[in-house]
Order: sequence, then C-alpha cells, then structure tokens
Amino acid sequence: MDYPAQLPGAARTPRNPLAVSLAVWNALFLREAVARLSATRGAWLFLVLEPMLHAGVMVFIFSVLRARSVAGADVTVWLALGLTGFFTARNVFQRSMKAIDANQALFAYRQVRPIDTVIVRAMLETLLGFIVMMGLLGALAFLGHSVLPHAPMESIFSFTGLVLCGFGIGLIISVLGELIPEAGDIIAFLFWPLYFLSGVIIPLSIIPVQYREWLFYNPFAHGLELLRGSFFPVYHAAPEANFGYLYGFALASIFLGLALHARFAQKLRAK
Repeated sequence: MDYPAQLPGAARTPRNPLAVSLAVWNALFLREAVARLSATRGAWLFLVLEPMLHAGVMVFIFSVLRARSVAGADVTVWLALGLTGFFTARNVFQRSMKAIDANQALFAYRQVRPIDTVIVRAMLETLLGFIVMMGLLGALAFLGHSVLPHAPMESIFSFTGLVLCGFGIGLIISVLGELIPEAGDIIAFLFWPLYFLSGVIIPLSIIPVQYREWLFYNPFAHGLELLRGSFFPVYHAAPEANFGYLYGFALASIFLGLALHARFAQKLRAK
C-alpha cells in the first residue's frame, strides 16, 4: 500500500539557511528587475543610451582632434570599455546605497534581511552592465572594429574586480546612508570628480608621475586600465595599475561592509 510522502497537516522539514537565502534572492531579483526596467517607459532604453551617448560625444571630440587611437588603442573601443565599465561599477554602488530604504516594507518578513536587498541590487546592476557592454561591443564589431580581448581571462578578472569594488562601497554606504542621511548627498557630489579621476575619458598614462600616484588610490582607475590593457596588446597602460590593489580594495571594502551590516542589522530593519 502506497502512503503519501507527507500527510496533510504534518510539520514540514525546515529549509536550511542557504535555501532560504536563495529563495529570497530569487524573489527580490525578479522584483528589482521588473521595477528597474519598468520604472518609466524608456527606463530600459536609457540603460543602453547613457554609455552610447557619452561614447558618441567623446568620439566626436576625438575625431575633431584627429585622434584615432589613445595610447595605442582604438579610441572608440577604448571609450566604450571605459564608459561601460565605470557606469556598471557606479550603478552597483549607487543603486545599492538606496536598496534598504526602497525595500523597507519587506523587512516585515523575517526571512528578508537588509543585506539581501543590497546583494540583489548589485547582482542585477552587474548583469545589466555586462549585457550593455556586450551589446555595445557587438555593435562596434558590426561596424568593423576589433573588439576581441587579447587576454580574455584578464578582461574577466578586471571587470569582476570593478564590480566587486562597487559592491564593497555599496555595502558600506548602504549602511552609512541609513544612519547618516547626509552621506547620500556627499556620495552624489563625489560622482563627477570620480568620473574624471578614474580615467574614463582620458588616458591616465599622460598624467605626470607625481600626480598619477595619487590617482591610483582610486580602485576604479586600476580596474579600467587593466580592462583596457586586456583588450589591446599594444596599449600603453599606466604602470601603477595592478590586480593586487584592485582585489585588495574589493576584499577590504566588502569585509567592512559586511561588518557594518552585522553590527547595525537590527537598527536597519527597524528604521
């Protein structure tokens, strides 16, 4: 005689914490993706147009200056890599900063923790940024540009390092932004200097050494230089760029961010 696997009303076997976290992340990811891409009619289009418009303007400027290459690299691909790489990292930490406040109502469910919302937003922005980068490079390949990296593993590690640095900063400022409301305004103010100081539109190798050393305290400068160097075998990258600093900053910032979330978890949930 066959018996049902579980009788009605019988106690269910509790799921392990990892299964619960994965279920929460999956639900949050779908919720965030729908909200991100349908916030306005053209939200999904703006994701693609932002780096394309920036790249188009800068390509026009470089064309007027009769510059077809930058430090030995194709200027169009060089700009596309810098812009999409930087915007991906920027979106990871800027969107992470507002994750807790935007999902405050969900903390009524004990399975949902503040850190879950930050992790999911970071994953979503990473995926969207990668798709935009691949789409833009695909369009450039169609136009006749060479877009295949000469060191594929280095390009993967560079992009991953950029994202991890953005995630680490996002973890930190997601807590600080809730505890100190003015922190969000300060971060927004620092965005534009960071845009220029990361070498998004100018090659850092042209900066005099005594000033360039200061610029490379910025982890995004390392990530972008390494990403570009992985695509062009003759690219004259700034010698200060290295994976050790990039991943060292990422691990330190993620550790600090996790520590802040653990320390203030109850305060963030009850805010």
